[in-house]
Amino acid sequence: MEVVASSDQYRSSSSSASSPARRYYLPKPGALRRPISFEDSPDWDDIHPDDTIHLATAASASISIASSAYPSPSPSLPQGSSSASAACRDRKVAGVTLVWKDLTVSSLAAATNRFSDRLVKSSNGYALPATLTVIMGPARSGKSTLLRAIAGRLSSTERIYGEVFVNGAKSPLPYGSYGYVDRDDVLIESLTVREMLYFSALLQLPGFLSSKKAIVEDAIAAMSLGDHADKLIGGNCFMTRLPTGERRRVSIARELVMRPHVLFIDEPLYNLDSVSALLLMVTLKKLASTGCTIIFTMYQSSTEVFGLFDRICLLSNGNTLFFGETLACLQHFSNAGFPCPIMQSPSDHFLRAINTDFDRIIAMCKNFQDDQGDFSSVSMDTAVAIRTLEATYKQSADSVAVESMIAKLTEKEGPCLKGKGRASDAARIVVLTWRSLLIMSRDWKYFWIRLVLYMLIAVSIGTIFTDIGHSLSSVMVRISAIFAFVSFVILLSASGVPAQIDEVKIYSHEEANRHSGTMVFLLGNLLSSIPFLFLVSILSSLVFYFLIGLRNEFSSLMYFVTTIFVCLLANEALMMVISYIWLETYKCTLTLVFLHVIMMLVAGYLRIRENLPYPVWTYPLSFISFHTYAVQGLVENEYVGTSFAVGQIRTIPGVQAVRGSYDISSSPNAKWVNLLVLLLMALGYRILLYLLLRLDVRKNARRLGNWRSWWSSVHSAATGAK
Repeated sequence: MEVVASSDQYRSSSSSASSPARRYYLPKPGALRRPISFEDSPDWDDIHPDDTIHLATAASASISIASSAYPSPSPSLPQGSSSASAACRDRKVAGVTLVWKDLTVSSLAAATNRFSDRLVKSSNGYALPATLTVIMGPARSGKSTLLRAIAGRLSSTERIYGEVFVNGAKSPLPYGSYGYVDRDDVLIESLTVREMLYFSALLQLPGFLSSKKAIVEDAIAAMSLGDHADKLIGGNCFMTRLPTGERRRVSIARELVMRPHVLFIDEPLYNLDSVSALLLMVTLKKLASTGCTIIFTMYQSSTEVFGLFDRICLLSNGNTLFFGETLACLQHFSNAGFPCPIMQSPSDHFLRAINTDFDRIIAMCKNFQDDQGDFSSVSMDTAVAIRTLEATYKQSADSVAVESMIAKLTEKEGPCLKGKGRASDAARIVVLTWRSLLIMSRDWKYFWIRLVLYMLIAVSIGTIFTDIGHSLSSVMVRISAIFAFVSFVILLSASGVPAQIDEVKIYSHEEANRHSGTMVFLLGNLLSSIPFLFLVSILSSLVFYFLIGLRNEFSSLMYFVTTIFVCLLANEALMMVISYIWLETYKCTLTLVFLHVIMMLVAGYLRIRENLPYPVWTYPLSFISFHTYAVQGLVENEYVGTSFAVGQIRTIPGVQAVRGSYDISSSPNAKWVNLLVLLLMALGYRILLYLLLRLDVRKNARRLGNWRSWWSSVHSAATGAK
């Protein structure tokens, strides 16, 4: 065949051009598939025929389909000498057959508020155990949407039509039967690789700790992370940051602790260089040899990586241009009139033909000529190529073969997948608290930098206002010191925003994969933050309290420390709310600084609270300000029950002495009311955060925006009618 000769010529040229000692090849159609050999991957070469591993090849799968609906294990990939090969050999997983039939995904259109935008259009395909199935196409072609639709992870603004079969049955994938790896790596940088996977296992799996350690070691070996297991993911001043390729493998290994039957990966080679990409794909090929069904998306690949794929689903603008074996895709393009050039990678050729962005390049390069040749000869119309490829595929034998295979895979149901057990909520709260304590103790972004800043501000204010005495004239100065300390301590809390954003991102990833829950996350975060908040509160408060020379009573000192602690606790909850809303350091910091400045203005110090303009400034702003209750409580703690001498005989109470500078109550219980209000504010912001997380406001924001757009259009139409 033409394409075979062309690809053979291409392989010989590419191999000779790169390295004579290294050979890459694509298997011939219909031949029994075996792993591609690489001289720099010795684990593939140590072959012992007596060992068996679950590997359903393209040929064996086709043969077994005739007798049963699902492929059976066949011997392959023998024992290797390395630990990674041993892990792959021992890690036998019952794969899953996935079929999607007439799958269409629509998104919510902003103009009509209806599900009219079709992201994926009538896609058909399947994925067999022990194989690599790639969904390939240019940007915005629907790759990730199709992957999420098959995995059952579409958002509320997307709707699926068609059918997805799991082992021949129309049923969703139960918990623990699959793993999903997002394109962006969301990792905890202050943990080592082994710790990261261990905490992930503790969150996902029930049972004893010893069994989970064995599972973690198995996942480390399966992804070839043994040399990096004890390295910090983010590094520190004494240790370098984990390379991008290894970080990607950690993200995949995190899903392997559940021993999933099927693994979904969105862009596994995202931001990887050619060497890291090849090593990762060889690792995934080994993982597939254990029986796991692997489906992933990819924008582009090298020739060596392309040769590792078993099947390819080629998309463009949501349309399926081809589904089948990788080498058959070359034949399909050749039949449609677009043969792959000899010196070009197959994936590059596919994307060149179906990526509409190349039309702009052609227009720019028209009549342009340089030393390398005439670019005006590149004149392929992408739109015509897409229509031709789509029409050719619909009329081809490949499309008929796919429909026939789908019919065989869905004619009767196979083994029913059962959901796996998960850790209890109490256990997960303990695990998250333990993990957060470890993170906070290592990461300077959480509390250590804030502790340094709090100590510096306490020393600065304390030394500025030192030796102010206890006379009547010192009252206003002492109130100024208290207001400055409270205001700047709360304001400097914005330095913890990056850490809070990391916490929210980790929660979002774990909640999407059902590793965690909203209440579990909030309780774990709260319990772990209490020791550090109390530490920074008591240390900074002690320095400030004794430098200023406040009331010399232990109960007054403890009230001061408790007020600062509860105030920081409430502010911490507000920071979490803002971090969840924006998820950007700049926006979060700017928002928090603005809110804190407003709170300082209405706290009753710059202008007595009763003299503030009632609308907006007095109510509601002064009632929702931390500063109002914190400063008022601390001033009452200092002056209620005290008196000042005026002349030789007369004295005035401390409350009356303060009234000219600040409005406080003379009741001895007033300070406890202020403390209770701060505690309720801390609780209220946590409840607000719970509602935001529970209702998934960020994902539903688009739907709210569509309703707003729809209402605006209706209002405009009504106004125009008048």
